[in-house]
Amino acid sequence: MGEAIFGLFGTGGCARSIMPFVPQALHATLGDAETDLRIVFVDREPGPMVNGISVVSEADFLSHSGRRLFNVGIADGALRQKLAERAIGAGAEPVSLIAPQATVYAPTTLGAGAILCANTVVTVNATIGRFVHLNLLAYIEHDCVIGDFVTFAPGVHCNGNVVIEDGAYIGTGAILRQGQPGKPLRIGAGAVVGMGAVVTRDVPPGVTVIGNPARPMPPKEGA
Repeated sequence: MGEAIFGLFGTGGCARSIMPFVPQALHATLGDAETDLRIVFVDREPGPMVNGISVVSEADFLSHSGRRLFNVGIADGALRQKLAERAIGAGAEPVSLIAPQATVYAPTTLGAGAILCANTVVTVNATIGRFVHLNLLAYIEHDCVIGDFVTFAPGVHCNGNVVIEDGAYIGTGAILRQGQPGKPLRIGAGAVVGMGAVVTRDVPPGVTVIGNPARPMPPKEGA
C-alpha cells in the first residue's frame, strides 16, 4: 500500500490560487488521520513544479496505489464535472476545501468537493451542492439552494432565498436579489450571469444575462 496522496486537478490560475490553503483545509477536514499526505497538482501530463508543488499526470494519480484524495481547481463547471466524475469512477475520494478565512454558519450543508476561498461567507440554512466553487469575497445568504458544479466568480452577492441550478456560472460582482419564502429567485441549469449583472428576475436554463437590470444577451450580428 503506497502513501496517501491529495491531487488538485489543474495548474491554471484557479488551481494556483487554491493550493496555498490546501494544507490547512486538509488538516481541518482530516485531522491527523493522514499525517504523511503528499500534495500534488494533477494535469493531463506531468510537468515541472508549479510554485514548489509537483505536477503529476492524471493517469499516474488515478493509478496510485495508496489512498487518493482530490478536488478540482478549474473554473469551467462542465470540465470540473467531467474530471470529478472520472476521478470518482477510478476510486478517488473528493474532499471539500475551506480556506481558514472563510465563514460558514450552522446549520448549512456543504456537498462533497466544495471549495470556499478566502473571505467568503455562507450564512444559515443554505444548501451547497457538490464541487461548488465560491471565489474570493463572494457570499451566499440564508435559505439559498446551490446546485452541483456551480461557479461563483469573485465578489458575487447571492442574497437570501435564491435557487441556482446545476452548472450555472455567476460572474464577478454580480448581484442576485433576494427571493421570497416559497418563491425563490431561480437561476436555471447551465445559465451564465455576466460580470456586474443585477439579477431581479428568474434566469431560464442555459441563458446568458448581462446588465442592470439583467437581460438576455442579444444575439450576435449575423447569427
